[in-house]
Amino acid sequence: MKHEQLAKDILSGVGGKQNINSVVHCATRLRFKLKNDNHAKTDELKNLPGVITVMQSAGQYQVVVGNEVSDVYKALLQVGNMSADEPVTNNDESDSAGKKESLLGRFIDLISGVFTPILGLLAATGMIKGFLSMFTSLEWLDPASGTYQLLNAAGDCLFYFFPIFLGYTAMKKFGGSPFLGMAIGASLVYPTLSGLNGGEPLYTLFAGTLFESPIHITFLGIPVILMSYSSSVIPIIIATYFGAKVETFFKKIIPAVVRTFLTPFFTILIVVPVTFLLIGPIATWASQLIGAGVSSIYDLSPLVTGIVVGGLWQVLVIFGLHWGIVPIMLLNLSTLKADPILAMMFAASFAQIGAVLGVMLRTKNTKLKSLGVPAFVSGIFGVTEPAIYGLTLPLKKPFIMSCIASATAGGIIGFAGSKMFVFASGIFGVPALISPTEGINYEFWMAMMATIIAFVLGFVLVYFVGFKDPANPEAAKQAPEPVKEEKAALEPNPNNRYEIASPMTGEVVPLQEINDATFAGEHMGKGIAIRPTSGRVVSPINGVVQTIYRTKHAIGLVDDQGVEILIHIGQDTVQLKGQHFTAHVKDGDRVTVGDLIVEFDLQAIIEAGYETVTPIIVTNTADYLDVVATTNREVQEKDKLITVIG
Repeated sequence: MKHEQLAKDILSGVGGKQNINSVVHCATRLRFKLKNDNHAKTDELKNLPGVITVMQSAGQYQVVVGNEVSDVYKALLQVGNMSADEPVTNNDESDSAGKKESLLGRFIDLISGVFTPILGLLAATGMIKGFLSMFTSLEWLDPASGTYQLLNAAGDCLFYFFPIFLGYTAMKKFGGSPFLGMAIGASLVYPTLSGLNGGEPLYTLFAGTLFESPIHITFLGIPVILMSYSSSVIPIIIATYFGAKVETFFKKIIPAVVRTFLTPFFTILIVVPVTFLLIGPIATWASQLIGAGVSSIYDLSPLVTGIVVGGLWQVLVIFGLHWGIVPIMLLNLSTLKADPILAMMFAASFAQIGAVLGVMLRTKNTKLKSLGVPAFVSGIFGVTEPAIYGLTLPLKKPFIMSCIASATAGGIIGFAGSKMFVFASGIFGVPALISPTEGINYEFWMAMMATIIAFVLGFVLVYFVGFKDPANPEAAKQAPEPVKEEKAALEPNPNNRYEIASPMTGEVVPLQEINDATFAGEHMGKGIAIRPTSGRVVSPINGVVQTIYRTKHAIGLVDDQGVEILIHIGQDTVQLKGQHFTAHVKDGDRVTVGDLIVEFDLQAIIEAGYETVTPIIVTNTADYLDVVATTNREVQEKDKLITVIG
């Protein structure tokens, strides 16, 4: 299995199967709901080959792995012996008791869980519809032809029967039987009921108001407000939530011998009428009000709205908060048949790849150049996470420049009133900007101009404003300078040779011999380990404390020459939650060799059952030619421990 090792490392990094409540994936990331986030080894995960970064947002622990996420997800399920249909591996949430998730977090989790499974299909069918609009506008295809009709059916099938697809994913998200959700969704788009709207109404409810509704049929004498639920979003989500509760109730009271057929029987018998009588009309009116509200905000100033949406879209993507806007986009597409938000964020991916191109042409770092190529290609198709997390965000300025370029393009698109008529992104989103009724018009050309501006401006800003270019290890390999055997420890060295002192007294242990696959496999970087004989950690460098972890079991430092050091006291000691540890420094403090930074109760940790062997890692090993550890069997504080050559 291609991604087996990566899956094992990720599973270990999130705290093992026992720490996972659920896991799903979207276009680029694995989205975990963990019992206890503190059990996850975030920094170790970030440094795994194949992991772009780790984000904690909206109640989810997100491991970004890029375009191969679906394969990694399958491997994760296999090595963890988990099921995609039943992702909950442990319902005992005692570890997370008291961990209250925010309303926003629950909403984002709900939306991503409902829409993620069909996102690829949504984009694919949108592309078909977009290309059909383009072909008919260019008169390459006759709308009356059989070819057009068949392709239109292929492109329209998902959105037309949207309640059925969402019925499956939403019911699964709410913990009910997915096929029951499909049945509820199918009833909403049942063609016979839809056709009744064309006849003469029996009478009219709420006449003369915003909610005026002709009544064509009744259910047990109760008037049924028939609406068009094709392409709708909110009614089926609410209906399946109600359906999941009803199903759970009947599962509890119906005997097991007849539960298989009586539970869905009673569930459908109750949920479908309630949906038509109450849930559907109210949810539809709410959808229309939300759509009208969004349009009103947009109408206040399309220019300002475009600048805000374009400029902030990539920031929302970073935290996974863009999922909160997806329902609004789909509402606009279903009620207005077009969406301005999709159009205003369309150029963001092109601003991002313009910035990536600027980085690739300006940097002298061969690693960045190699990362840039796949990130650029992914961005062309609208998947920008590899570009954001792999290049522009770590370099800071390029990310800011791409947001400026995207905001500029968003303002132009908003001012022009451009819209997208189907859900699509990246280069395949171009046909989606073509109006099915008006064809290629002024709004389309303005959107194209804005997209080109986003790309060019992203490139120009990054290339000419510049950024701090990381050291290039390849250049050093090509022209190495002579190195001296001896040098003053930790002083600026013209021969690119830096020495790291020992942070503790104890027995030296090779990394390969410690019982931790991430450290032993040098996934975090090269280094050495020490089994301490005293409970002191002193600074091994002259530099700055980058991070003291909340649990005080790990310390990140960076020396004056840029060498980054991680000291991880013991194995799995994060579970002690800071007990037996005392920190004497804080983030940002200046330290010199020998300064006391952490004390720990060595005996208490051993008695608690934890291994005390402590890895000392050069986490930016890739920036140097080599990292060489001492060959001594034992070391004292401040002894020479590691030599970094680079």
